[in-house]
Amino acid sequence: MATTSDATSSDQPERPGMKDGVCSEFTVFTEIKPGHADALRRDLAMMADGSADKEARGALEQIGTLHDARHVMFDNDTRHMFASVFDGSWDTYIDDFGKTVIGERFDRVFSHTEGFPGITDPGVKDWFLAHQAPAGVFVSSYPDLTVQQIWKDQRVSEAFQAVLDTPEFRAALDNPANAELLASPAFRRLMEEAER
Repeated sequence: MATTSDATSSDQPERPGMKDGVCSEFTVFTEIKPGHADALRRDLAMMADGSADKEARGALEQIGTLHDARHVMFDNDTRHMFASVFDGSWDTYIDDFGKTVIGERFDRVFSHTEGFPGITDPGVKDWFLAHQAPAGVFVSSYPDLTVQQIWKDQRVSEAFQAVLDTPEFRAALDNPANAELLASPAFRRLMEEAER
């Protein structure tokens, strides 16, 4: 775990934030505009109610780099924190969200904070940098797995579990022709993992 230099090429500037394997953290602290706390709370509640929203979920799947995100109002509703964990470069992360419905939601939420220029404004990255506070410690439980790899692992696991439940698989287990495969350490390990 070290301070991130999310630059994937020499033309991208160094960005703050810590990295653990393929995962990077991003935390922004902002001042809520006077009189906007209730409106911000309503907008956050609307986003929370829309967590199963197909359009937002579709955008997150399209982007495919966001591990998690959270918004928090604190200090008697005078400050706002946005924190997330993502894969890839900081610049690409900001750019990708600006191009989707998620960017519209960012605009709505951050419009209640001091000085936010808008997600499509050329100065938005500078604004985020000015409000970003890198973590003192950042640890991922799966530092070597991207969101895409986690989704693939989940699909493979679901498909494998479905195979395990078929009569054809049970018949294959009983077939003497498969005895060598079934006795192999790799197959035994696979079955042990499937039973966990």
